[in-house]
This record gives sequence, structure tokens and C-alpha cells, in this order.
Amino acid sequence: MKQYLALAAMCLMATLAACSLTACSGGDKAAGGADPIVLGFSQVGAESEWRTANTESIKSAVQGAGIQLRFSDAQQKQENQIKALRSFIAQRVDVIAFSPVVESGWETVLREAKAANIPVILTDRAVKVTDDSLYVTLIGSDFVEEGRKAGRWLLEQSPLKDGTEPVRIVELQGTVGSAPAIDRMEGFKEIIAKNPRFQVVRSQSGDFTRAKGKEVMEAFLKSEGSNIDVLFAHNDDMAIGAIQAIEEAGLKPGEDILVISIDAVRGAFEAMMAGKLNVTVECNPLLGPQLVDAIKAVREGRPLPKRIVVEESVFTREQAAQVFPTRRY
Repeated sequence: MKQYLALAAMCLMATLAACSLTACSGGDKAAGGADPIVLGFSQVGAESEWRTANTESIKSAVQGAGIQLRFSDAQQKQENQIKALRSFIAQRVDVIAFSPVVESGWETVLREAKAANIPVILTDRAVKVTDDSLYVTLIGSDFVEEGRKAGRWLLEQSPLKDGTEPVRIVELQGTVGSAPAIDRMEGFKEIIAKNPRFQVVRSQSGDFTRAKGKEVMEAFLKSEGSNIDVLFAHNDDMAIGAIQAIEEAGLKPGEDILVISIDAVRGAFEAMMAGKLNVTVECNPLLGPQLVDAIKAVREGRPLPKRIVVEESVFTREQAAQVFPTRRY
């Protein structure tokens, strides 16, 4: 009898331990009783309003789709992201998705994922690899076109479009080596090259953050004084930081210096309504539903295009008050 009771107690303890492990790992069954799809997702970080909205969109979408999420924040460091991807491979997740911090340096870890038969989906940003079969698809914006849109507004619609005087532009780049920084610069310069009046006189990384955007703009103002006509920022957060620097220098952002940025987050609309930012080019962060669709397509063996582009607009400060109530991020 004692042996029977001891055996029963051991069985009970094993059962409780197993239940506890399932709860910790999020092992709920998906609809229909099937095991859930396990997604390993590595995010760049939380450097901006845009990135926060992007993370929230992905977490919300997978939660409602019966997908078990294993999430990692890389804190804008590639080494953290590579470590996370290798952890996902070791855990044998079903799908890996990530927004790469920079474009290059992914070949080895992506080959490891391919060898483990784990499909990889890129979100928001591209990678440079010699074999594009190392990932299934890229979901995100056309960053080159975003840069072009910013350039077109400056040449075709801004108060500086007419005249003969040189137009001096300073540029706040995103994170060095990242796809949006490279592509937005390329698109913008492609367009302004059509008119030799428009010249980028200074360009430096603000790392996509408000604090760094302010710091770099302060340096631009110190070196150029009042000889700056336009600020082109690769994202709204850097533009908002730069606006503060412009004001502290005794100048009026939006008037003395035209301010152009990219993302179209709520903070940019607030700056436009205050007359301090002239235009923002939309970069839609709400990629969660498209990521879920892509994951399901991969699991079901359905083909996907190599590039899935989201639709985006351009908003000026004249439109800001009307559009602002509809913004979701």
C-alpha cells in the first residue's frame, strides 16, 4: 500500500510539472485542437513610436491567430539578434521572422535556419545575401520610394520649389547600414539631383532616435548657422528631436527651416498641427495581419511573392488636423 501511494504521488507530481511547463511555454492548442504554430520573432528594438506600433501590431495579430510567439528585443544590436535567431533554431520553432538591424552579416545564421528546415520571413527591412532562397519573403515598405516621395514634395510642392537661389539641405540619416537609411537616402538624392539648386550640405546618422536627432541637429546648426533651408529626417522621431534643437537656436521650424520626415506617427501629426513640421511620408508599421497571412501560407505550402509591399501616403501640415483623429499609431 505504501509503495502504491508513493507511486501515485510521483505520477501526480510529474503531471503537475508537465502542466506547468506547458503553461510557461504558451502551449495552448490552436483552433480545431491542433498544435499551435510556434513563431520566433526578433525585433530591432523600441527606438521610436513607429517601432512600438509595429511590435504591438505583430503581438496582437499572432495572439488572435492561434500562433505561439517567442519574442526577442535586439536593442538595436545585430549580435543580440543573431543570438536570438540561433536560440529559435535550437528551440525548433516552426517559423522565424525578424526585422534586421542592418542589411549585411546574416548569411551564416540564415543558412543555419535553412539547414534546420525553418522558413524565415523578413519584416520591415531587407537583408543582403548571396542566396535569396535563405528567406521566403519580405513584408514591408518601399524605402527608396519613401525617399523619392520626400524629394518630390520638396521639388514640386514646397515653398522653395520656385526661385534661383541654392537650397541647402541637412540630412538626419537612420541607423548606419540599415535598409531604410540606405534606401531613403538613395531615393531622396535621386529626385533632388534633377534640380542642381537643391544640395545636401551635411548628412549624419541620428540612429532613428529623438535624442540623437536633437544632438546631431545641434551640431548642424553650430556649423551652418542660419544657412540651412531644409531638414530631411529619415524618421519622425529624429525630426521631432531636431525641431527642439531648431527652436533652442532661436529659429522657427517649419518656416525658417522646412522639415521633412518619414513614418507619419501621431507625434509627427502633432508637430504638423503646431506648424513645426511641413510634411511626413507614411511608413506603415501595422504589418501584423500580413505577417500572420504569410506564416499560414508557408505552413500550408502556398507560394508567396518575394516582396510584399504595403500601401502608404504622404501627409502635409495642411491635412494634419483633418487626418489626425484617424491615425492608429
